[in-house]
Amino acid sequence: MPIHIENEAQRCLNCKVPMCQKFCPIHTSIPHIISLFKEKKVMDAGKELFQNNPMSVICATVCNHEAQCIGHCVLGRKGTPVQFYEIERFISDAYLDRMSVDRAPLKHKKVAVIGSGPAGMTVAIILAKNGYDVTIFERKNKIGGMLRYGIPEFRLPKSILDRYQKLLTRLGVQIRLNTTIGGALRIDNLFRDGYQTIFVGTGVWRPNTLGIEGESLANAHFGISYLENPSNHELGESLAIIGMGNVAMDVARTAFRNGVQKVMMFERGNHATASSHEMSYAELDGAEFIYGKSIRRITEKGPVFADSILDNEGNVVGVPEHEELVPADSVIIAISQGPKDKLIMSTEHLEGTSRGLLITDENSMTTVEGVFAAGDVVTGPLTVVHATEAAKRAAEAMMRYMEKEDTSAQA
Repeated sequence: MPIHIENEAQRCLNCKVPMCQKFCPIHTSIPHIISLFKEKKVMDAGKELFQNNPMSVICATVCNHEAQCIGHCVLGRKGTPVQFYEIERFISDAYLDRMSVDRAPLKHKKVAVIGSGPAGMTVAIILAKNGYDVTIFERKNKIGGMLRYGIPEFRLPKSILDRYQKLLTRLGVQIRLNTTIGGALRIDNLFRDGYQTIFVGTGVWRPNTLGIEGESLANAHFGISYLENPSNHELGESLAIIGMGNVAMDVARTAFRNGVQKVMMFERGNHATASSHEMSYAELDGAEFIYGKSIRRITEKGPVFADSILDNEGNVVGVPEHEELVPADSVIIAISQGPKDKLIMSTEHLEGTSRGLLITDENSMTTVEGVFAAGDVVTGPLTVVHATEAAKRAAEAMMRYMEKEDTSAQA
């Protein structure tokens, strides 16, 4: 066992009102987990972590901890906060392959889960453990969704997702790969074939565009598309990235690892939206951050900017006429994503917002009876732990719905 993790556990003050737990989106019982760890009850701690957060080992690896647990540790006010995510990662990693797979008696009720990202996997795990027959429909040839195709290997090893696939199989979950719901198969077909409830966790895969001249040029790309298959892109030696969110940071670091020598990142305002943690890594890799630049158009020689006019709060209030070409071999646009519209277009009465996000009620049900949704497809891009927490609530609502239907049918 790494001695520094034991030392971190010893530093925990076991606060009566743990702010670390309060600001964890899924409210992990951090002091109790640390107490179990100090008592060498690693498997007990792992079981508690998994029951609260089936994506625990992933959240411990990729979440924005500085905005959540460690960012609110009382020790951080005057010194170094307890690095709980390191303790959680050790425990959850040890537990994942050794956990006992206990399922409730089979209910012989079929559930379809569309999408195998964090929300979809969470729902599948919870429902399978409670005795439901779960089938996951995944449009790609491997499970994981944005975890696999949107987060680089150096941040989240794909082997973790392969281990989750084995766990899902042990739980009796059926996985149908290379299948898009909203294409040849539709939600109506799933109800026809006996699925009592359907969960939509398809995430946000459609890149947001700038709406400017040059976005269709051969040297222009979108961030999420690049991260899906970085080795298939020839970016040259210099790259300009439009945007400074976490996806943009992943793009920058991935580009360096695929042969790009110079990466320039541009933000129209005076601050980035990425976490300082991710920014520090991108800066260490060699990324250059350039603020106050409004993109005007993209050319074959690189992007064209104008200096932003900012108010005292850093908001862009105008753009002058003077423009400047920044030479770059390639340009990647990384200004967030939205959902694809296949499901809404192919499903009668399924409604979305003006951004295309699915509309749900307080029970996570969409505007179609029996169809539930959670995660980024409802909220827009958030963190893994936010998607998991919402999926937990959706899973509970789905079980209440199915049991209520069963009671009504018997009556």
